Amino acid sequence: MNTSRRNPRRSRLRTAAASAAAVALAATGLAALPSSASAAADGIVVQYRTSASGASADQSEPWLKVRNAGSTSVPLSSVKVRYYFKADSASAAYRFACSWAVKGCANITGTFGTLAEPTATADRYLEIGFTAGAGSLAPGADSGDMQLRFHQASWASLVQSDDYSFGADRTAYGDWSRVTAHVSGATVWGEAPGGNGPTDPPDPTDPPGDAPTLFDDFDYSSHTDPEINANGWSVRSNSGGPGVPGATWAPENVTFADLGGNSVMNLETSTAGTGASTKHTEILTRSMKFKNGTYASRVKFSDAPRSGPDGDRIVQTFFTINDLKAPMADDYAEYDFEYLPNGGWGEPANILYTTSWETYRPDPWEAVNAHSEVRQSYAGWHDLVVTIDDEITYYVDGQHFGTHGAAYLPERPMSINFNQWLIDLEGQPSTTPRAYDQQVDYVLHVKDQVLTPAQVDAMVGAYRGAGTSFEDTVPAG
Repeated sequence: MNTSRRNPRRSRLRTAAASAAAVALAATGLAALPSSASAAADGIVVQYRTSASGASADQSEPWLKVRNAGSTSVPLSSVKVRYYFKADSASAAYRFACSWAVKGCANITGTFGTLAEPTATADRYLEIGFTAGAGSLAPGADSGDMQLRFHQASWASLVQSDDYSFGADRTAYGDWSRVTAHVSGATVWGEAPGGNGPTDPPDPTDPPGDAPTLFDDFDYSSHTDPEINANGWSVRSNSGGPGVPGATWAPENVTFADLGGNSVMNLETSTAGTGASTKHTEILTRSMKFKNGTYASRVKFSDAPRSGPDGDRIVQTFFTINDLKAPMADDYAEYDFEYLPNGGWGEPANILYTTSWETYRPDPWEAVNAHSEVRQSYAGWHDLVVTIDDEITYYVDGQHFGTHGAAYLPERPMSINFNQWLIDLEGQPSTTPRAYDQQVDYVLHVKDQVLTPAQVDAMVGAYRGAGTSFEDTVPAG
């Protein structure tokens, strides 16, 4: 398991059918990304060498290059590379590191996942991704050296000789088909371990069946609209964390407005530089009844306040969560999209996190989670999707953002939440009043079914086409 290097907020205190038949889409059980390709269909080739060639080692050192052998430019942010290996034990946890890279280690991500079909030489994989800062590969160009490594969290020696992607004799770069490459979710290079090959793509004309679903278009008049409560939502007013001590949670700052004929929800957070003047906002489902399946929302993040001076360390979110029954309790779960437009938690500027939580202890602070992040502006509207089944997969604007392994799957159901709050008042010391907005277009949950981002779009379009602004068929408990 990965232990977070950031020190995020805690302690959270949470209070927390006709249209569906018209939807044309498919829903499939979550599996690994389609993971074999007979040729570099999109022009992407992966080259590999190792600088640790022993049968066992303190750490594995897969050095990689991604080359564009095609005729069109490829954004590296759309590329994922998977290196497959056999875990040294069922409970083994691993850590990723980048020693040096031409594109810059800050622009390279590494996350671990678990294979849907384990083999004698692979039951895990290391997935390498790229932030937008890595740029694009022009035809004929390559990424240059990526000197990567991973090791057991305990620093116990690991065995490489039984790892699918390991090549003891590969001491110089060369094409290596035992590492796979994926562009926008489609496999374009390499052969995955047996049993983890591509599945038939979902047919967008297949019906979804009668999967229990929550859909809300947030078509309400105000925070006092009785339909909010009737539809299972709570607009938070109780005190407590996260965020600035002494702040209040202001229901009146959750408002609704028409935007081009479509209702949107606005969360306003304001401050004049003191705890007493700070007002956070949150809306959440009263019921914790959501677990595996697909979660989706369209959210507008803001880099600057609507009024007043900029610079506050604000957090804008869409997430699911249940309650922590005891420090380090193993049945806790939380899955976050968190945008920090002005940085925070040690980050100096824009960053978007997706984080999957296994558990935590508030005092002294200890966290067990996996996270993916991109350091760039996400101001504006974005389509956010997370699927939970055999693993947890996050998408932003239809692009794969991060995958976290089975160690972080939920044991108990959760609520669905949106909130906006200030980490502290150190980012902007001014006492001039300022206010920030986060907007939400809709929320969708489909129980126990994994949808692609395109299928989410189709389902939302079908609800709206049928004139349905709310539906909740997800059973309680």
